[in-house]
Amino acid sequence: MADPYSTLGVAKSASDAEIKSAYRKLAKELHPDKNKDNPKASEKFSDVTKAYDLLSDKAKRAQFDRGEIDGDGNPAMPFGYGGGGFRGDPRGQGGFGNESADFGDIFEGLFGGRGGGGGPFGGFGGRSAPSAKGANVAYRLSVSFIDAATQAPQRITLAGGGTIDLKLPAGVETGTQMRLAGKGQQGPGGTGDGIVTITVKDHPFYVREGTNIRLDLPVTLNEAVKGAKIKVPTVDGPVMLSIPAGSSSGKVMRLKGKGFSQKSGGRGDQLVRLMVDLPADDEALIKLLSEWTDPRDVRAELGV
Repeated sequence: MADPYSTLGVAKSASDAEIKSAYRKLAKELHPDKNKDNPKASEKFSDVTKAYDLLSDKAKRAQFDRGEIDGDGNPAMPFGYGGGGFRGDPRGQGGFGNESADFGDIFEGLFGGRGGGGGPFGGFGGRSAPSAKGANVAYRLSVSFIDAATQAPQRITLAGGGTIDLKLPAGVETGTQMRLAGKGQQGPGGTGDGIVTITVKDHPFYVREGTNIRLDLPVTLNEAVKGAKIKVPTVDGPVMLSIPAGSSSGKVMRLKGKGFSQKSGGRGDQLVRLMVDLPADDEALIKLLSEWTDPRDVRAELGV
């Protein structure tokens, strides 16, 4: 993969917030659900997700910045890029001069293990690079808004036909990736992993705001004026909410712990915004209000 900074369109000095903002913008533009007839967009979405996965991990980002891993998170090749063999001795000799070098130790540190036969490049120190693992397999998992908020267990069907139950991570959002160890393709050096990319579906009336959930709640004029106890939907099921007397449209009430799970622990809140819903052409209401006028200047602060 290319430089993850370039993929996300941010500078190397970008803050975590700038990286997250750039990722969200690109993920929204390139999401497969919005680009069903554009396979290139799906590829770019995958690249953007991989780039964010690396840069959002402080340890991996530091390794990449030091040149220890590449944009895919794999160990970088020592001594520059492969393909041309080892370079000659800097003193101008054609080989390694009178000094000896056990490159087996270096490659053992990078790739692990000892093997029989020659070294990784024709034989240094009697060791060989281990066989490659099988390829990773990409999976996509679409999760309902409510399941994501409550971390409800999910079941995914694997490429081989089996199924596996997943526990969604705290703070899950569209673009979150989960690694299934050993659920990839077979290879001579072992089995690759399964990489699950999650998409959280929109909801008809809930809106996510970070770890909070916002809900516009219709209330009648009677309920707003007199106050009332009414049933309110949440992702965990209905709860009773006390509406104070004299409540206006736009008043926000908070239901603690009814939002999304947080990486730091606990859950966000549900923010309930009251919306007074008036009936149209109600003769009784019109007659009632014809005998009453609100004397307040409610737009005085607006300068009109």
